[in-house]
Amino acid sequence: MPSGVEIPYTAPMRRPLSLALALTMSVLSSSSISSQGLTAVDGIRVGHREMEGRPTGCTVVLTPEGTVGAVDVRGAAPGTRETDLLDPVNTVRVVHAVVLSGGSAFGLETAGGVMRYLEEKGIGFDVGVAKVPIVPAAILFDLRVGDAGIRPDAECGYRAASAASDGPVAEGNVGAGAGATIGKSRGQELAMKGGVGSVAIELPGGLVVAALVVANAVGDVIDPATGAVVAGVRTKDGTRLADARRLLLSDTGLEAAIGENTTLGVIATNATLTKTQAKRVAQVAHDGLARAIYPAHTPGDGDTLFVLATGSHPSTDAGTVGALAAEAVAQAVLRGVRAAAGLPGLPAARDLKE
Repeated sequence: MPSGVEIPYTAPMRRPLSLALALTMSVLSSSSISSQGLTAVDGIRVGHREMEGRPTGCTVVLTPEGTVGAVDVRGAAPGTRETDLLDPVNTVRVVHAVVLSGGSAFGLETAGGVMRYLEEKGIGFDVGVAKVPIVPAAILFDLRVGDAGIRPDAECGYRAASAASDGPVAEGNVGAGAGATIGKSRGQELAMKGGVGSVAIELPGGLVVAALVVANAVGDVIDPATGAVVAGVRTKDGTRLADARRLLLSDTGLEAAIGENTTLGVIATNATLTKTQAKRVAQVAHDGLARAIYPAHTPGDGDTLFVLATGSHPSTDAGTVGALAAEAVAQAVLRGVRAAAGLPGLPAARDLKE
């Protein structure tokens, strides 16, 4: 090409956000989004329990016989139990319960109470001399909300399991979400109240994909449909939303303490999946956290998502299940913060004007 010839600049074509949203909504319009939550999957039961003396607790998900489990951990500060067992290369493929708990690492004790409950019911992996319940668990940090000496324990786990039902899932300041907080990119003083949210997507052919999420993040919660901040870090006077996206681009960056956060979730589906497929669904489902939380998967979070596949529906399409799981996770995050009620010094989304 001869020198000195100007090439006219043409701006790259960009798909409008509204079109992308329209495509998403066109998919969901042929399905039913249910507020029943995780228990919309037949056989799944959910129980919450809160501790006396401060807002903290645990949430237990009980599964029907033969449920396949998987997990994907994306945060850098996780606290977990029995997650290695869920690796597709390992032997045991069934899961009898999953426990989500407050109390930081102390809260892992709740899984022992759930094991006791299941053993009493004769449920577990048969090793000949006993039936060993398979109960993976993950915890979040909530020790700064009230008396840090009060933590969920084995009795909390036992009572949550005993209370588990197939009714609509309670949301907000319940179970593991009792002391959950969000928007800690400028510390606890400017944070807001998080909580438990749960939603199910039911397709016309009978496939169900549901999520239960406990929002307890460094980041803000964003509505993916509008891009608006729903709840998160507040301005210095505490009365308005500061928007972590703007703060992150400032000179100060993030100021969150390492390991004092973590968003936890359980995805349940009636699809028939192998452990490997369930693992893939768990990986894709984290897209939902990234859509609804900004920033997500930080060094201060231990973001963990479990997948439970009951196998009562013949679908083996992990791609479809994963895409729906990501949507359900995002919607569950939004429901959790919108259902939350404020605590002293920790307003909820409903308490702020913007």
